[in-house]
Amino acid sequence: MMAASTKLSSFRLPPLPTIGEIIKLYNLRAEKQLSQNFLLDLRLTDKIVRQAGCLRDAHVFEVGPGPGGLTRSILNAGATDVLVVEKDTRFISGLKLLSEAAPGRVRIVHGDILTYRMDRGFPDTISKPWDGDPPNLHIIGNLPFNVSTPLIIKWLENIANRTGPFAFGRTQLTLTFQKEVAERLTASTGSKQRSRLSIMAQYLCTVHNCFTIPGRAFVPKPKVDVGVVHFTPLVQPQIQHPFKLVEKVIRNVFQFRRKYCYKGVEKLFPEASRFELTQKMLQNADVDPTLRPTELTIPQFRALADAYAHLCTHEPSLLHYEFREELRLKPLTKQGNKPEDTFIMDEKLNKNKHGKQEKPTNSLF
Repeated sequence: MMAASTKLSSFRLPPLPTIGEIIKLYNLRAEKQLSQNFLLDLRLTDKIVRQAGCLRDAHVFEVGPGPGGLTRSILNAGATDVLVVEKDTRFISGLKLLSEAAPGRVRIVHGDILTYRMDRGFPDTISKPWDGDPPNLHIIGNLPFNVSTPLIIKWLENIANRTGPFAFGRTQLTLTFQKEVAERLTASTGSKQRSRLSIMAQYLCTVHNCFTIPGRAFVPKPKVDVGVVHFTPLVQPQIQHPFKLVEKVIRNVFQFRRKYCYKGVEKLFPEASRFELTQKMLQNADVDPTLRPTELTIPQFRALADAYAHLCTHEPSLLHYEFREELRLKPLTKQGNKPEDTFIMDEKLNKNKHGKQEKPTNSLF
């Protein structure tokens, strides 16, 4: 027991200035335009890191370390190789101080996480087969709000293609998001928070909303609370089609999230064949056209993707069709006109004489 305690204590960093002192020492201020909010309480950064699992001898990629609070918790948890990517030059000196306190364990890259090639950041020897256990590589980050959504979409595409950080295997992620985004990522079928992001994340990963950090814990205090979310890529995605095809189907369905799902499905097709192909796709998928997008399950989205892919094999040009591009090129006869709706189930036509909404019939399907 004594030997184990001694070994564990060797992970601990030597005495260092507090994060608050680092911020004063280097005259650091959170930049509003960069969505920066510092987390100074090391008990909370330790709690975030614990959600990643065991980090003993782990390789860790940290996004936007800022003054280094989360980095300290990662090192104290036993990580032996921590690669941090920081865009803001002002934080580099403080991170170098941390690197000197943990010789050989911290690598600092001054760059943009949206363009950095993570697949070049770690040795191939850490790779694990996709159908085996995840590699001892973790992505951890207190993400700036302005990059969190584009970044997780980029990583979800990497997961689908097994590229970037997922060239090493099913690399796990532990990340912070605005509470609302965290709720969307983990929302269940039928909930108000169910969104495009819910389906995109959950068809590729097991997603867990770990806990919420109150906004008052950050400096400066954001207007929202923050959720910590953990992702583990699935061995087999729940929808097995190219990412771009799946994303296109989901994006179109959710563009009218409060209307019936057929409204979004029909925008996958050019106006000339919209009625016929929408009817065929929904019939082949066996999906009720009067369900709302939030009511659709992942198996139903899989059926929609299967049906759309089948139509695209017979008419490949559909893959490149974009409704908004057709709308942009189409001269409108009246300013403010909405595009013609080919479905006679238009909700406006389904109001009864009292002005109440009636559920459309299923006669067309």
